[in-house]
Amino acid sequence: MNVKIQLENSVSLYKRREKRSNELIKQKMILEGVEILKPIIFDVDTGIDDAMAMAYALNSPELEVLGFTTCFGNVPVVDSTRNTLAVLEKLNRRIPVYEGADQSLVRGKKKRYPKHVHGEDGLGNTLRFEPTIKASQGNAADFIIDQVQRRPHEITIIAVGPLTNIALAINKAPMIMSLVKEVVIMGGAVNVPGNVTPYAEANIISDPEAAHQVLTSGLPITLVGLDVTLQTYLLKSKLDDWRATGKESAEFLAEMTDYYMKAYENSHPGLGGCALHDPLAVGVAIDSSFVRTEWMNVKVVTEGEEAGRTIGQQDGEPRIRVCTNVESELFLKHFLERVI
Repeated sequence: MNVKIQLENSVSLYKRREKRSNELIKQKMILEGVEILKPIIFDVDTGIDDAMAMAYALNSPELEVLGFTTCFGNVPVVDSTRNTLAVLEKLNRRIPVYEGADQSLVRGKKKRYPKHVHGEDGLGNTLRFEPTIKASQGNAADFIIDQVQRRPHEITIIAVGPLTNIALAINKAPMIMSLVKEVVIMGGAVNVPGNVTPYAEANIISDPEAAHQVLTSGLPITLVGLDVTLQTYLLKSKLDDWRATGKESAEFLAEMTDYYMKAYENSHPGLGGCALHDPLAVGVAIDSSFVRTEWMNVKVVTEGEEAGRTIGQQDGEPRIRVCTNVESELFLKHFLERVI
């Protein structure tokens, strides 16, 4: 037997033993009544609602945040990475951050960013410092592949931006699709109009080809779209409660969310608050009973006037849980108990 074959056999044996050891540890924890955390990879394009979702996730004891992966979307990817690091620094948390895609799969770089919604810096023009913590070496797609292979059938990916990083990961390592436990996606508008065009939601229209690839890949997906996120509203009065805590992180989140609410007021006069798009995806990952779902297949229109449209279909074997209704008051109470 040559050295290469011996090495491959040794690595294979080590992985089998490691997997068996992890399974035994889990069984022991269950028998002892120890709560097992849900390991997640959080894929973000960090703007304002991403920042709220990050705080919500990091303050939720059910979740083990393995790392953040960043993408273009609300802002260019370099700003998304910087913003993610800044939010972590304000929250006094040290979690790995891996920079990802700076452009879509086939359409090149995004030409315009929603500064009227998220500000020049993506955080409501609140970023008055450069984070001292740095991004990890390596890229987002490789981090996703590595973690899923290390912990097969365990990891939930929460994706709240364009789906480019996930598409790149499955293009590079298709075998991970059968190893991912679940993907919870904030994106799409199956039964309601879009919020960028009459047909398309922001994350999907940013990279329709990546979205179509991921949504038709066979991955176990829960789609948290505008169908439900627009039923969740954070009222402006709650920001005073955040500020009253005296926490620096609370003031940071309140100031940027105030900017976000002003953008909502411009487009929806009299609303007095904002929708909780990305935080709802986190809520669903923690407790799926917040939503009601229907099984569908979902395709994405990639050409023409309706590009970015998510079309739910009942044909064939449905593979995606599409959220159609939400217990908004229960979710909002849960979010407010944890975000600050």
